[in-house]
Amino acid sequence: MDRPLTLVTGGTRGIGAATALRLAADGHDLVLGYHRDAAGAEECRLAVEDAGSRCAVVRADVTSPSAVEDLFAQAAERGRLTGVVNNAGATLHIGPLAETPIDAIVATVDLNLTAALFVARAAVRALGASYGGGGGVLVNVSSGAATIGAPGEYVQYAAAKAGVDALTVGLAQEVAAEGIRVVGVAPGLVRTRIHEDAGDAGRLTRVGAKVPLGRPGEPAEVAEAIAWLMSDAASYVTGTTLRVAGGR
Repeated sequence: MDRPLTLVTGGTRGIGAATALRLAADGHDLVLGYHRDAAGAEECRLAVEDAGSRCAVVRADVTSPSAVEDLFAQAAERGRLTGVVNNAGATLHIGPLAETPIDAIVATVDLNLTAALFVARAAVRALGASYGGGGGVLVNVSSGAATIGAPGEYVQYAAAKAGVDALTVGLAQEVAAEGIRVVGVAPGLVRTRIHEDAGDAGRLTRVGAKVPLGRPGEPAEVAEAIAWLMSDAASYVTGTTLRVAGGR
């Protein structure tokens, strides 16, 4: 049988990189989108290949519709896609909404919601039966912030991720007949660079103790949930978002 071919946006660091390695263990070949860190992307590609999978990395700004189209076109050159992990995202800024610059709000919504819509649209056109695809799975990576609102930190990010949850519910119903399952994962506090990149390197330590399980999650723990949702074991799961947040 042909090996599954999965595209992961934001696939070369953090949760995306952990997901790529976990899917490689399940026999997936990978196409990994990244934005800026070419050296990190190459390191991730080599790690996936060491795990026994074919892997290509493609530089793409997913806030650009044409870049998303090019990313999917390059993925199609590797074979027929069977899955997409809609993962690219970032908080970008930490602080109360009234003190958040307008350009930071716009950039946050563009990356975490508008770009997710662009990727989801392209995924349906790549996977959907009426477009010549063979069906498959779209996993939207949301955030636990979508339901708690993240007051005082990044309500604009939480609002964008709440939109991603709505995307998962609505699109799942829209494309079920296309042979596509649409599911979501909502990570909580996870040990990635997202906090440091937003200017708060100490957030993991400060907030980790408040999580009911008493610690931040690891990217590999989120990757396990994504791998399950993409597997045949979850064949009757669609239109729902699985929270992976340590009870918070």
